[in-house]
Amino acid sequence: MPRSFPPSRDAALATLRAFIPHAGRAYAEGRNFDDARRNAVSTLSPYIRHRVLTEPEILRAALAEHDMHAASKFVQELFWRTYFKGWLEMRPSVWQDYRNGLLRAWDDVQTQSHLRERWRSACTAQTGIDGFDHWAAELAETGYLHNHARMWFASIWIFTLRLPWELGADFFLRHLLDGDPASNTLSWRWVAGLHSRGKHYVAAPDNIARFTGGRFNPKGQLARDPAPIDGPPHPAPIAAPTGDSFDPGKRSVLLVHDDDLELGWLFAFGVSPAATATLEAGAGISPLNVSPNVLSFKQALIEDAIARHSRNIGSPTRNLETAEDIETWASARGAEQIVTAYPPVGPAATILNGVTAIPVIRLLRDYDRLTWPNATAGYFKLRKKIPKMIEALDLQPKPLSSR
Repeated sequence: MPRSFPPSRDAALATLRAFIPHAGRAYAEGRNFDDARRNAVSTLSPYIRHRVLTEPEILRAALAEHDMHAASKFVQELFWRTYFKGWLEMRPSVWQDYRNGLLRAWDDVQTQSHLRERWRSACTAQTGIDGFDHWAAELAETGYLHNHARMWFASIWIFTLRLPWELGADFFLRHLLDGDPASNTLSWRWVAGLHSRGKHYVAAPDNIARFTGGRFNPKGQLARDPAPIDGPPHPAPIAAPTGDSFDPGKRSVLLVHDDDLELGWLFAFGVSPAATATLEAGAGISPLNVSPNVLSFKQALIEDAIARHSRNIGSPTRNLETAEDIETWASARGAEQIVTAYPPVGPAATILNGVTAIPVIRLLRDYDRLTWPNATAGYFKLRKKIPKMIEALDLQPKPLSSR
């Protein structure tokens, strides 16, 4: 079922309002089905990924309509994303290890013809595996896949096609509108058996047939009892980020990036920029060509954010791409500090880490400061703390604003 994701906060709010009545029992019972019941899932992920909608806004809306028991499955799924973010922030080397592994795998693709053919057939929906080719084509066309289909796809990629998991994670990041370094990398590692050590996810034909309503049944086509992928142990976690101190007395410029596009909180925090610029980091998600659909979606969301906050932003400088670009722009405007929403592990953070001539002030949302430190081990340890975290958040009903 094709999906459309208009790139605006208004569209995100409309999607949220349409879903919230279904965030209780309907979601819990239908979320795993990639069939006619697909309306059970929220399809909010492209907007959450870019924080066009924020987690507290979504939690507030869900819990205003349903009690915690009824909405528990939806709330838990939302916190999976939070868990992955916090886990990777405390182990950023896992992202770099993935990038290094991807480059090695890409070298192998270019030098090993059999691997190259398997990789090409998987990316172009020509494997002959029932379901898999449909999902590959759907992803390339729409920028979206149902979560259960993502799990099946990743399992088949790794264990049946025997392709490096890093190449599959990259295929997703190049095409998903909600492609996120934390959620995507760690989900692929989880399927492979690298995240929960020795516990992997193996797609089964009867499971696929059941949850696709019989649309697909790759009986006899899938690996039956593969071993999990082996790898080094997890690095020890570092301290969760706390954000930087902001001095409103210093001349500030604002840098907008696609990791956080609900900008109102920055202005409420006291940021009054002398100038604003946007960072174009989308192409840095992969060493290969990123889908034009992904790049245009990100760019349109940035433009929507600028339009919504034009009173605070004015006419920004657009599409800075490198640390040098940022330093040159900020210096020309007499900046004493560059203020930005905290960029989590990924392309924007990598670029900003290269800015040294002018201090970069990374402001961290209260939600992240509260939740990320709980991602020290497995998800289920964090899940036990969800009620207390929700209690600590300000989730009193508030109107959803298009700004």
